[in-house]
Amino acid sequence: MAATDIARQVGEGCRTVPLAGHVGFDSLPDQLVNKSVSQGFCFNILCVGETGLGKSTLMDTLFNTKFEGEPATHTQPGVQLRSSTYDLQESNVGLKLTIVSTVGFGDQINKEDSYKPIVEFIDAQFEAYLQEELKIRRILHTYHDSRIHACLYFIAPTGHSLKSLDLVTMKKLDSKVNIIPIIAKSDAVSKSELTKFKIKITSELVSNGVQIYQFPTDDESVAEINGTMNAHLPFAVIGSTEELKIGNKMMKARQYPWGTVQVENEAHCDFVKLREMLIRVNMEDLREQTHSRHYELYRRCKLEEMGFKDTDPDSKPFSLQETYEAKRNEFLGELQKKEEEMRQMFVQRVKEKEAELKEAEKELHEKFDRLKKLHQDEKKKLEDKKKSLDDEVNAFKQRKTAAELLQSQGPQAGGSQTLKRDKEKKN
Repeated sequence: MAATDIARQVGEGCRTVPLAGHVGFDSLPDQLVNKSVSQGFCFNILCVGETGLGKSTLMDTLFNTKFEGEPATHTQPGVQLRSSTYDLQESNVGLKLTIVSTVGFGDQINKEDSYKPIVEFIDAQFEAYLQEELKIRRILHTYHDSRIHACLYFIAPTGHSLKSLDLVTMKKLDSKVNIIPIIAKSDAVSKSELTKFKIKITSELVSNGVQIYQFPTDDESVAEINGTMNAHLPFAVIGSTEELKIGNKMMKARQYPWGTVQVENEAHCDFVKLREMLIRVNMEDLREQTHSRHYELYRRCKLEEMGFKDTDPDSKPFSLQETYEAKRNEFLGELQKKEEEMRQMFVQRVKEKEAELKEAEKELHEKFDRLKKLHQDEKKKLEDKKKSLDDEVNAFKQRKTAAELLQSQGPQAGGSQTLKRDKEKKN
């Protein structure tokens, strides 16, 4: 019997029975809390927005500390993601906080591909977690989860509408991360303009099909407050680490010539609402949504690309082993096919090379024959020329001999004539 069938029968045969007395498993929540507190928590925030919208300042204000970081410039050639991890402690609860900022976002003339480095970074964190899950020896309880749990998208306080860059980026990210849109530096616009701006942003997000994070309302303990806060999205926030004395208290505020804007005054901005929803009420839900929704979607698509499926063509459940075997056989078949193709290609290449070599050998033989004939012709010409030169030398030698003979005969004939004349004179 298959393991899936056994599991199904076990689930169908579950009954509810009463207890005769106290057993003790009602302490499981306390055990879980104690274990979680001892292990600590992690939370990863992605801050997306143009340079100068106060992303770093808002993070400092949210967590009531001063995070170290270098200010970004507007001269970046492209979008870069800068990640910083901090260990925070509040009471006896430890939090490993990772803040990822998009350096240079929106600073380029061509903003067409500005969202790509962000998408690649989020996918890289999903891939790292998936690779850890697929290991034979996993250490997920000590593995530092770097998946992005919340994306704070900073919108410039223009008071008009969303930029096309904002819409495109949020559309690309909404299936990968929990997006919480916020209007940065909201003290730059008036109350009436801010209300209209929020309505305009919400309308544009809906009309363009952008899915932002909705605070959960299925839990009765937080359903009312979350439902109310969903109506306030996007939050209009102000960040400041400067403390001013207002009345008898020191409060975070921004001082202007016309007055003071209090960061934690809900009549001035939505900072308190953002902090309540992000950290104090829904942090665990953001972590859960990241794992159960966004990561599961990435994992499912990735495994389907690898050939793993839950059911066969007949809608019958597949076991992992069957899927692995089917994929392995498919891979071996493809490997053999490629091996045969490579062998055929190799044989074809060898034949082509042999033909090229034969053609080259034939050309070399023809060239050798031409050179040999040319050499023979040149040799014959030289032999003929040598023979002609030998004949000329012999003729020259004969003429020279004749001339020498004539020269030797000339003096003898002259001497005899002189003796004859002398005898005639004496007589």
